[in-house]
Amino acid sequence: MKLIKVAAAVLNQTALDWDGNAARIVSAIRAAREQGVQVLCLPELCICGYGCEDAFHSPHVPRMAARVLGEILPETRDLIVSIGLPLWYGGGLFNSVALAAGGRLLGFVAKQHLPNDGIHYEPRWFRPWPEGHVAQIALDTAHYPLGDLVFDCGGLRLGFEICEDAWVGNRTGATLARRNVDLLLNPSASHFAFGKHEIRRRFVLEGSRSLHVAYIYANLVGNETGRAIYDGDAMIAAEGRLLASGPRFSFADYHLTTAVVDLDVGRMNRARTGSFRVDIHRTDTGCVRSEFAFPPATPEPPAVRTPDWESGAYRKEEEFARSVALGLFDYLRKSGTRGFVVSLSGGVDSATVATLCTLMVQLGTTELGGAGFAKKLAALRELDPSQQPRQVVRQLLTCVYQATRNSSETTLRAARELAEALGAEFYHFQIDELVQQYVAMVSRAIGRPLDWQQDDLALQNIQSRVRSPGVWLVANLRGALLLSTSNRSEAAVGYATMDGDTSGGLSPIAGVDKAFLRRWLQWMEREGPAGWGPLPALAAVNCQAPTAELRPPETSQTDEADLMPYEVLDEIERAAIRDKLAPSEVLAQMVVKPWSYPREQLAEWVARFFRLWCRNQWKRERYAPSFHLDDENLDPKTWCRFPILSGGFARELRELTSPPGDPCGEEPVL
Repeated sequence: MKLIKVAAAVLNQTALDWDGNAARIVSAIRAAREQGVQVLCLPELCICGYGCEDAFHSPHVPRMAARVLGEILPETRDLIVSIGLPLWYGGGLFNSVALAAGGRLLGFVAKQHLPNDGIHYEPRWFRPWPEGHVAQIALDTAHYPLGDLVFDCGGLRLGFEICEDAWVGNRTGATLARRNVDLLLNPSASHFAFGKHEIRRRFVLEGSRSLHVAYIYANLVGNETGRAIYDGDAMIAAEGRLLASGPRFSFADYHLTTAVVDLDVGRMNRARTGSFRVDIHRTDTGCVRSEFAFPPATPEPPAVRTPDWESGAYRKEEEFARSVALGLFDYLRKSGTRGFVVSLSGGVDSATVATLCTLMVQLGTTELGGAGFAKKLAALRELDPSQQPRQVVRQLLTCVYQATRNSSETTLRAARELAEALGAEFYHFQIDELVQQYVAMVSRAIGRPLDWQQDDLALQNIQSRVRSPGVWLVANLRGALLLSTSNRSEAAVGYATMDGDTSGGLSPIAGVDKAFLRRWLQWMEREGPAGWGPLPALAAVNCQAPTAELRPPETSQTDEADLMPYEVLDEIERAAIRDKLAPSEVLAQMVVKPWSYPREQLAEWVARFFRLWCRNQWKRERYAPSFHLDDENLDPKTWCRFPILSGGFARELRELTSPPGDPCGEEPVL
């Protein structure tokens, strides 16, 4: 047996936080040494942070990253460590990994496949490294190999698949295996999305099985730069078997996942697999050799940690709760604000946001303990480490209900009861007098009274906008972050008042559709996250039909009467925006869905969606930053671009309702 102890470290890094990032890297290295680890894989670009955006264009960034690498290097004196950083070479910037062994820098491997979809824009900053090419790079007074390298450290041969290199069909690991690699390291910055854990797990297991290598996967964790949340998800596998996995959504600065692997097993299986072909011509090409003595490792049982919430069937609700709670915690402490303020209307959206803030405290104190949680926020405000989570919530979360003459006792009661159940500070503002002052002022200016027959939309919007200054004032007085409560379904059709209910510095649920939010609140009411339990106070929210409460009560206003049923809206949005179908194609999909709406009604709703979508792109451009939680985001800054001004699908919508044979509904003959 050839046993070595390996580890994957997940790190909670921040873009351009040189001192903080280096300190967490060093802490992880020291912890690995204490645990007898011999090979440690750190995440992608962990020195500078993955999300530096256009700061990568500054020559200062790779220079400082190389300087920090030099400062970290002595910490690797008795183990092998991979450390991610950007490197400037030959007129281009490369997403690279340094390999250090025994306190000495051996060389750099550069990423070959750069993601350019979704929230990823790596080709904007980096260049892909050509397969098979090896160069020399000068750092200070020394030269090091850079490129498509294999490292031989005391007889252990290792190579790299850097994040996207493992996601593509021609994954680099296949070539490295033919070069007789024993160990594949995958330093990643793979953002969280619903259900993505299973995809990663499959390519880690399959890579280890089909390539006959031990595989180490190390990811970032936490909210690094504001929008993307990383779930950690460290894994170690060999021969298609998961040997170890780490916790996801950890609130800690770093976490190590370790395992002992037997290199001889992979070597034996490569040798006896008749279809496996070693590339003799490249076995020694691009190979960097280093003497490294491996002390004997002791066999260990697999350490696959499956928390209670992941032990059963997949629950999107659990992932949503834990990802946003972690995202809020990191956003709070990294932005330097002292808490959160929520305009709590008594409806689904604001109830979700307030509940997630409380979950942040519950999950954070459960993992870190009261003292650990307080220590992480010590730079923002003093928290008594002996306080119960409910007392901490009261210090960090303020909820404000703002009533007009169109508000109901039902929503006031729902908001008050929820705030009380969560432990939040609660204020009740009466803003109707302010609304009427604006209405009277404008009425005098235009020479006529405003009324609901002529001025419906304007009268609705002014109520929402008047709610903004007071709640902003509360946030400013507390040094807190005002959270916007808009959701993705509203964003799609512009069913939100700019500078009203969209006000805020962060919009945590803007990437999530209304239908799911309603299901999630019902789940929270009856079941809740593992270890926390249900929140019965949500019953007062869940029993209501969603309503803006901006028209007079006798109109019985509801969101779905204004728009369409949310389940229909969300299906249309996915077909039109995610799947890029034309209006007629969307309608064709809608009519075969298992619901009882007539075709004419569905056609009207499809047309309404497209008109509202095009008309309201300017609103989506102005939304506060939102968390990226799935691959159906509408955020134009990171995912879904659309022109602010367009033809609005006018021809397509005419064709949508044109009778058969109408030339307006036919394609022209060219």
